[in-house]
Amino acid sequence: MNDILRRERSFFDSKVLGQPSGLFVLFFTEMWERFSFYGMRVLLIQYLTAALLFGDSHSGLGWTVESASALYGTYVMLLYITPVFGGIIADKFLGSWKAVIVGALIMTIGHASMAIESNATFFIGLACLVLGTGFFKPNMPSIISEMYKDFPEKKDGGYTIFYMGVNAGAFFGMMLCGYFAERYGWHIGFGLAGIFMLLGTIQFWLAKPLFGNIGDLKKESDEQTETYQHPDEKIRNPFKKIDIFFIVLISILGLAYAFNDPISKNLPEMDLFRSLDIHQADGDVFRGQTVVIIGTLLLFFYLLVSRILRYGKVVRDRMLGIIILAS
Repeated sequence: MNDILRRERSFFDSKVLGQPSGLFVLFFTEMWERFSFYGMRVLLIQYLTAALLFGDSHSGLGWTVESASALYGTYVMLLYITPVFGGIIADKFLGSWKAVIVGALIMTIGHASMAIESNATFFIGLACLVLGTGFFKPNMPSIISEMYKDFPEKKDGGYTIFYMGVNAGAFFGMMLCGYFAERYGWHIGFGLAGIFMLLGTIQFWLAKPLFGNIGDLKKESDEQTETYQHPDEKIRNPFKKIDIFFIVLISILGLAYAFNDPISKNLPEMDLFRSLDIHQADGDVFRGQTVVIIGTLLLFFYLLVSRILRYGKVVRDRMLGIIILAS
């Protein structure tokens, strides 16, 4: 009982609205990151198609809407892939705290690069945003989870406040970056997002004393023994060689499709899958890249189902339930 009271006093040594003050550092860090992310995102397709839409050859890249949408789709897809690797790197090498700092700095560099009026720096900036999001996105919630691991009754309130920052950042980012881009130029809009990302990074770094060892890399000796509510949860499901083969194959084909789609729409002669095109009797063409992505999806579903079926019944039912709810 005394240990619990000591932990609670330590946890709430400094608090705001009944929550630890460190939560509000995370609130503003996430808010500025979402400000920069959505601020840039709302400008992306407009900038790519600006010359087409407004007739000004100097206002943007002048892509067609189809080409711009293809690049946007690839960009968003990569934003959801890189956090997988960012989470692994944080768990094994950096810890959540350092991973957030690294991700935020890379994103700041990305926005600064996009603020320079050059096609090359624009695409370098996009690449930096993808990489930075991979480090940043999975590790902020991880820090919150660690903060509240001994106080589960406080976690719901903490996450509610945290996600208010997400929504506030998205709202102000789209509104202000759009306004400055329209008023002063596209690259000013992109640069504004970077300024706030830098502010969020600095305040997160300076607030480290509030968090103690939360977010630091854990040693194996520090990890607690896992507890299980059901024997099925103890069943391990290691990857077989065939699983690894399919994962590598699916990854290669998926990434090839993601990059081929926008490239082939701008440079048809560089279409990687042109030899697989199916020419139909009515003159339409069923594109080879569509054949590839359908085959890749079928392989993915086979891999997913085959692995789920190897778990115990309780874990298997939980995973199927998550898939159904997430579909």
